[in-house]
Amino acid sequence: MFHRLGRLRRLSRWLAVLALTATVSAPGTAAFGDASDHPGSMRSQAKTCLQHQGPQQLASCLRHHSHQETTPRPGALKPRLTSTISELDTPTAFSGPWGITAGPDGALWFTENSADAVGRVTTAGAFTEYSLPNTGSGLAEITAGPDGALWFTETTGNNIGRITTSGSITEYALPTSEAYPFGITAGPDGALWFTEANGNNIGRITTSGSITEYALPTSGAYPLSITAGPDGALWFTELLSGSIGQITTSGSITETAVPTVGTLPLGITAGPDGALWFTDAAAGQIGQVTTAGVFTAYALPGSFPFPWGITAGPDGALWFTEEYGNNIGRITTSGTISEVPIPTTFVNPLEIATGSDGNLWFTENVVSRIGTVTP
Repeated sequence: MFHRLGRLRRLSRWLAVLALTATVSAPGTAAFGDASDHPGSMRSQAKTCLQHQGPQQLASCLRHHSHQETTPRPGALKPRLTSTISELDTPTAFSGPWGITAGPDGALWFTENSADAVGRVTTAGAFTEYSLPNTGSGLAEITAGPDGALWFTETTGNNIGRITTSGSITEYALPTSEAYPFGITAGPDGALWFTEANGNNIGRITTSGSITEYALPTSGAYPLSITAGPDGALWFTELLSGSIGQITTSGSITETAVPTVGTLPLGITAGPDGALWFTDAAAGQIGQVTTAGVFTAYALPGSFPFPWGITAGPDGALWFTEEYGNNIGRITTSGTISEVPIPTTFVNPLEIATGSDGNLWFTENVVSRIGTVTP
């Protein structure tokens, strides 16, 4: 049993409950809009929970109001990959690893949500951990910055953090209180861009620590993940509005609804095909959207795989995690999906990144491990 369940783990469990209320289509290409026939009732309930209890109580709040059981998704299983998965324990037990990214030093850097630390692991498997000054920071995502350092979000600490490759940590407090910063990425303008889930803003921080916030047009959108797009803009997911957002470096925002009823877009990344690719947890599918706003959906097999993180792989495909499917998935830009099961069950794989060794590295949140998969 974990000594402390962070808010991010509660958020993860809440999202799973929300996903279990949706009915999804069979595996294969799906026209957006036919993946779910469930109206946005649970999304409305989620908004009520957020308003009155905040992210910390989302899981218990939604469980109280949810009485539906899971329904297996029909259809054939996707091909299994022959890739090999290895799993490495973090030095700290119950560390709750969450975000992960390739660092400028050739190592992988990851956040430890339950341990209030940033971890580093070489491609040979050697670990180092760096503790934050304060407890209860709730670290989430992490990215490499243009200054040779790593930048990360502190959801409950309400900070943007910076750590050098030698382990020196600096924290920058956000102007908006209880903003719940989550996703973060390097922008094309030399700054870092991040989401504020509770603050309903997209934030920008320079490498010297100057912060600007841009309010989203849709209230209560709950922006989560963010990535740099091929068009020089930043693209992000809006969990509760069910939209994909775009913000230019000058702060102009466009929001486009994902044409699926009850959608829950989570992770997002730029693909090698010039489009954006995202995970849709409630609909159990991988989505593609062009910079012109054209959507395509690819349904996943299994009973609520709950895809979370997604990244561009070294092989020209997209790789993603299935939190409840307990798989690592691969999808080509033409939509062919294959999966490889994680050897350990119930690991809750979350974020995924390509390492300097050409392998995919991912976090196993519940069992406090870092996993690798060879393409």
